[in-house]
Amino acid sequence: MCVNEIKPRLIVIVGPTSVGKTELAIQLAREWGGQIISADSMQVYRFMDIGTAKPTAEERSLVAHHLIDVVNPDEQFNAAIFIEMAQKIIRELHNQRKPIFVVGGTGLYVKALLGGLFHGPDSDERLRKIYRQELTQFGKEYLYKKLKEKDEQAAAQIEKNDIVRIIRALEVLELSGESIVKKQKAHRFDDRLYECTKVGLTMERSRLYERIDQRTEKMIKDGYVEEVRTLLSMGYSETLKPMQSLGYKHIVKYIKGSYNLEDALRIIKRDTRHFAKRQMTWFGKDQDVIWFNPADMDVIREKIGQFLRQ
Repeated sequence: MCVNEIKPRLIVIVGPTSVGKTELAIQLAREWGGQIISADSMQVYRFMDIGTAKPTAEERSLVAHHLIDVVNPDEQFNAAIFIEMAQKIIRELHNQRKPIFVVGGTGLYVKALLGGLFHGPDSDERLRKIYRQELTQFGKEYLYKKLKEKDEQAAAQIEKNDIVRIIRALEVLELSGESIVKKQKAHRFDDRLYECTKVGLTMERSRLYERIDQRTEKMIKDGYVEEVRTLLSMGYSETLKPMQSLGYKHIVKYIKGSYNLEDALRIIKRDTRHFAKRQMTWFGKDQDVIWFNPADMDVIREKIGQFLRQ
């Protein structure tokens, strides 16, 4: 059987921010002669290095990384574009017989790559405008309550603060007459393109939060504020989606005078902890993920070795 007839094999490394995914992936990829595909929705943007915790130039010189610095901050990027680009890279690496490591904390990108995107009805700007007006007028609790009354099944699976998913669930119900949950269950992944093993990294929560705090402080020392000033001076509006992301929007507020630096730092740390908690909730629902502490290097190495030798 030739290599093209065998499904590509992916080592997927997931987990919350600051847990040590990059360090682990680089070490393993070096040992196995592999390459890394980043599954991070922010590291795709050029000029946004410090706030997205991109691998350093030195780290990237040790192992080839893909899907980092592929678009400018004002260019479109989403899960569909990610899949298209990642699939092309996977085919090339597979043909070269290179072990492929997919590494990142953007759960939607990982899920979409491995299982395909759920194709519901197209978005309806008229409807979304109505929902956004209701959000502004009545608040997010109102929208969540509305979803719970109309689609209790969807509400049970969506966090009450996740406005994007709440609006999408309401939109799908309105346009199709069916719950988004029903449509997702009808979406079958029988024709999976890849064989994969999923490694999840976790650690005691207080230790993770300590690492988040330390990394946030290091970002400031490394020039986070200067990075955001540069982006603004290049003409990238603070209203752009990546500029409204975790950390960047807080630094913008500091630059604009809404926060002092101490407040900005405190709020970034707090919101990053909340983000890490959401990541753990997302990945925790995936029963295929096998969880390890980053210190369990020998066990992780053995597991990946078995997978690659199969």
